[in-house]
Amino acid sequence: MMAKELWKPGNMLYPLPVVMVSMADRDGKMNIITIAWAGTVCTNPPMLSISVRPERYSYLILKETGEFVVNLTTRELAYATDYCGVKSGAEVDKFRETGLTPLPAEKVKAPLIGESPVNLECRVCRLMPLGSHHMFLAEVVAVHADRKYMDEKSKFHLEKADPIVYSHGAYYVCGEQLGTFGYSVKRMG
Repeated sequence: MMAKELWKPGNMLYPLPVVMVSMADRDGKMNIITIAWAGTVCTNPPMLSISVRPERYSYLILKETGEFVVNLTTRELAYATDYCGVKSGAEVDKFRETGLTPLPAEKVKAPLIGESPVNLECRVCRLMPLGSHHMFLAEVVAVHADRKYMDEKSKFHLEKADPIVYSHGAYYVCGEQLGTFGYSVKRMG
């Protein structure tokens, strides 16, 4: 039997996707917040969630506009990802300070981050106060994928972008592929 230590209840569901969420307030001022509390919610309609502390500068922008873009992060974007998580948009222009490129979105007023391999345009469906964080449940209204990760058969290869994850206070590059969905029951032959 393996020895286990009992800890108080907490979030140990790691690793997590770490994303940069871009937005623009009603006056067009852009901001980026780094979020590790993000996840897929539904396939049809495509939905995701992000959870934000109400005291964060970005919270009011998200609440007032109801729009944002989830930008996937990579090894190349790790420094900017961390910077956008520790600096407040109330004090600095994160696009300027990180050198990230804001690009216009198709369906929302929030900008895309040009350097991100995948951008998910989102509209908030519901805001749920949960405690320390409030969850923004959103529908994905458009997806942008960087062509440089497409092969000759138009298959997208996100792994070539070196996506990163967040685990217990640290960032990691995703590792080697171990299998594909269903490989455990696939017939060998």
